[in-house]
Amino acid sequence: MAEPSAPLPARPPLETVAMEDAWSHTPLVPAETVAGRALAIVVAIMTFLAALSAGFAIILADASSQWRGAVGLEMTVQVTPRPGRDIEADAAKAASVAAAFPGVAEARAFTRQQSEELLSPWLGAGLDLSQLPTPRMIVVRRDPKKTIDEKSLRAALDFALPNASLDNHGAWMQRLDTMAQVVVGAAVGVFVLVLIAMALAVGFATRGAMAGNREIIEALHFVGAADSFIARQFQFHFLRLGLRGGAAGGAAAVLLFLALGFLSRQWTTSAGGEQAEALFGSFSLGWGGIVAIATISFAVALIAGLMSRVIVFRALGEFYVAKD
Repeated sequence: MAEPSAPLPARPPLETVAMEDAWSHTPLVPAETVAGRALAIVVAIMTFLAALSAGFAIILADASSQWRGAVGLEMTVQVTPRPGRDIEADAAKAASVAAAFPGVAEARAFTRQQSEELLSPWLGAGLDLSQLPTPRMIVVRRDPKKTIDEKSLRAALDFALPNASLDNHGAWMQRLDTMAQVVVGAAVGVFVLVLIAMALAVGFATRGAMAGNREIIEALHFVGAADSFIARQFQFHFLRLGLRGGAAGGAAAVLLFLALGFLSRQWTTSAGGEQAEALFGSFSLGWGGIVAIATISFAVALIAGLMSRVIVFRALGEFYVAKD
């Protein structure tokens, strides 16, 4: 006796299948509308602002890393003049003690003229500083491949000279770290605000599109269309708008950074350009920054599509409760 065959899985009604197949070729939400174009422009602006904040954060973080690397490779020894001591001999001795210490690649003592030039920004140019007790500075450069026992180096300088003090630039390093963290935090805050504003814009646009197509949605629900089918139509519509706006905003941001990089290279010959390059680098994002902007653009489009889908499901639930 033959065993009874397993029951076939339930199939949706033929009219529902035919209806969904027909609507798959005819979008529920029109592709080109004034509201759709306006939303694409809003998404492009939001993406542009988010990409700008991320790009400047990357540039400043890279510049801060370069600053910390340059500052961390150097220390300074200050030799203060004291009565009865030869400041030039003390500076030479401090330089020799530092240069002989393990882990030090170079120790260079500033001349009197170089020391006075360091004070000119605070005291003014053209002053005669010969009568002032000008301290001497020794620049100590670390060997990148070795470590320095700063405590032992400070003790060696104290033993050799009572008027020498070592500064490892720790305060400056801490300030640079704090500045980099503030910049990155501000960029993240701007990015979150942009995403919230874009999500609200997509939410209002989705509600408006559903209100404008209310009769069609009711007809689809009446003939048995699934909620996932209706939500998918809105999701694809807003995903396309998000991709269009995100690509436009991301491309505009990349072009802006490329233009800033070109202009910064032209400004390098001027004093202001040299200072800007010292502070912010060459405004060059590199491939990492371009990939980050492309990721932001794609993420904005995904958020627009997912936000629309969630709102459609919620609105359909409210609609069914109201109908009951």
